Parts: sequence; C-alpha cells; structure tokens
Amino acid sequence: MAEKNVYDILEERGFVKQTVYKDELYKMLGSKSVTCYCGFDPTADSLHIGHVIPLMAASILQKAGHKPILLVGGGTAMVGDPSNRNDMRKMMTKQTIADNVEKIKPQLARFVSFEGENAARIVNNADWLCNLNYIDFLRDYGAYLSVNKMLTADCFKTRLEKGLSFLEFNYMPMQAYDFLRLFSDYGCELEIGGNDQWSNILAGADFIRRVERKDAYALTCSLLETKDGKKMGKTQKGALWLDANKAAPYEMYQYFRNVDDEEVENCLKLLTFIELDEIKTLCAHRDERINAAKKRLAYEVVALIHGKAAADKAEEEAVAAFEGGGVSNMLTVHIDATAETSVIDVMTAVKVCASKGEARRLIEGGGVRIGEQKVESVYAKIGDFTQEREFVLNKGKKTRLKVTY
Repeated sequence: MAEKNVYDILEERGFVKQTVYKDELYKMLGSKSVTCYCGFDPTADSLHIGHVIPLMAASILQKAGHKPILLVGGGTAMVGDPSNRNDMRKMMTKQTIADNVEKIKPQLARFVSFEGENAARIVNNADWLCNLNYIDFLRDYGAYLSVNKMLTADCFKTRLEKGLSFLEFNYMPMQAYDFLRLFSDYGCELEIGGNDQWSNILAGADFIRRVERKDAYALTCSLLETKDGKKMGKTQKGALWLDANKAAPYEMYQYFRNVDDEEVENCLKLLTFIELDEIKTLCAHRDERINAAKKRLAYEVVALIHGKAAADKAEEEAVAAFEGGGVSNMLTVHIDATAETSVIDVMTAVKVCASKGEARRLIEGGGVRIGEQKVESVYAKIGDFTQEREFVLNKGKKTRLKVTY
C-alpha cells in the first residue's frame, strides 16, 4: 500500500465531490486493499472525455493498491438512466447495446492494469440483470427499497416535473442491485462515479447496509466543468469522444490547447498523472506563459487516451499550423470538391462548422481566410482564391488546416 492515504491524493487533485462515512472510508482505504467499482452505461458506441474522470480515480486507486472493477451497463442501458434529464432516453435495441459494450471495453482497459495482486476486471451487469426474475427480486429486496426516499432523490427531480415513467423508476433499484451483486461476488465495498450519479450511488451503498447489514461506501468525483458550472468537453460536433474515428487526436489536442486559462490547472489535476508540484509550477503565471501548461495538458491527455505516437503527431500538426512548422506537417483533410465549390460548403465538409448557417455567420464576421486572404463574401468559391488543389483554411485564430481536393 502507498504510504500516503489515497483519499488524500484524490482530494488534493480535486476528485472528491461527495462521500458518506468519510472517516470510516478514509481508515479503510489506508489499512487494506479495497475493491471498488464504477459503472458506464453503453448509451453510445464510445465513451467521452467526461467519463475519464472516474476512470482516472479508479487508476489512482489501483496504483495505491486497491482493486477496481469497471462495470459496463449492458443491462441498465436497456432501461436508461433518468438522472438530470428532461426527457426519457431513446430505447436502444439489445443488439445495439451489445455492440456498444464491445466498443467501449477497450477504451476502459486503457486506464487500469489487469495483472498483479490487485488486477482490475471488467464485468457486464447484463450477466445478472437480464436473467433476473422480477417476482423473486420484489420478494427478496422490495421491502428494502423506500419509494418515498427514492422520489426525493436529485436524479428524479427533472423527470418528476415532466412525468417519470415506471420504466425509469426501476433504474435506481437496478443500479443498487449491481452494487449488491459486486459486494456479494467480489467483496466490493466502494462505488465511485461522477457527481451526477450521487443519488444512484448512495442508494446502492444504503441498499447493502439494509440487506446485508454490512458497511458499504459511496464517493462521487467532480464533473469536468468550467468555473461557472458549465460542462466541458463539448465541441461543434458534440461530445469530445474517446474514439479516434469520432474525434481525431488532433481535435482533442486542440480542444485542450485552447481551454480557458483558469481551467488549465484543474484539467491537469484531473486528466493527467503529472505531480502536483509540477502542475503548480506550470500554472504559476496567468500570462502568455500559461500556454506552456496548455500544450503540456493537450499532449498528456492525447497520450493517455490515444497513445504517445498519436500525441506526437497531434503536437506536430499543431506546431505546423500555428507556430510556423511548415504546411507539409499540417493536419490535412481531403474533400470531394472543385474550384467552383463554395467556401461555405468547404467549411461544413471539413467540419470546422456544424452548419452552413454557422459558416455564413463566420464569413460575415470576417473570421475566415483562405491562405492569407480574407473571405469577404458568403458566395465565395475556392477558385476565387487559388487554382491549386490544396490550400490552408483559417477559421478564427484557433483553427487552421490544410485542405486538398
């Protein structure tokens, strides 16, 4: 076990948001190897950057001698988590869920080790939930679940206003049962997750205490948010996905290279393994010197998620685009176009804009250039600026790429 209590490490890096029975949990984490778990519902075919926070917490716990279980919710995804939603989740087919499970498993595996005394494991709650006898479940566990208490949970508040379906109401008992199964099968005593899962995680720990009359613990991690409480990780194409086909390593690099100055330190603490003393040094200044910290953040995040080679390439492309590293090394996007193709169509084709309307507004605002020439008209075409089969497209000050056709 590490000399320093891992709870202190998590707290110092900003992971700990809420917990219960803190003193008992602190003592347990400092005295023995604890089996803990965090769950991820396969609602898409990729995890996104927000999922990295609990995965980093699981990795830190493992490095300190504890045993992480990563649960994929192949069963709970069939119901859908109503937490903080204004509408009911779209139902997915069993095959879609199964396909999503297989796609996110390798992403989970990047953060933990499956070797050694405290080897991690990946489990799928479909293995027990999909074969659960409903009558038996009600008879065995229904008396331990308080409807009154469940209806006061934060995760149900927004859905209660619009109408909470009985389908969604069953999500919390299912997740609580997951914790009970992992407690029974693997001796799992701690569930961790994002703070938006607090009600569900707390319900699971309470469920074990009621059913087994034994201790179980809950801990939630900070969400990836800006200082004013807005979620980070949103791009013009939506979530910042971990799948390189949905969000290229360069896109991820540029996202973190351009985060606001006040977010850099928090991101370095939550999304990298850089020591706190070094982070403090990197973030000591809030002038142009903070750019070195942003570059380090961008590199480390991409290396963590996509590997060092991808991080090296993304860094090289960024230098080529913004620091005079040469057009030959710049990120290149090939499109199907001609000299008569409009600049607006180019911008949507290379996905620097989500719509033609956005591209039109950027041109009208003077924020688009082909090479060094400003695009003045929304009707401009490629041929108005160059007859070459490649050119550099600039969107504002932070997006620059080579386009070929």
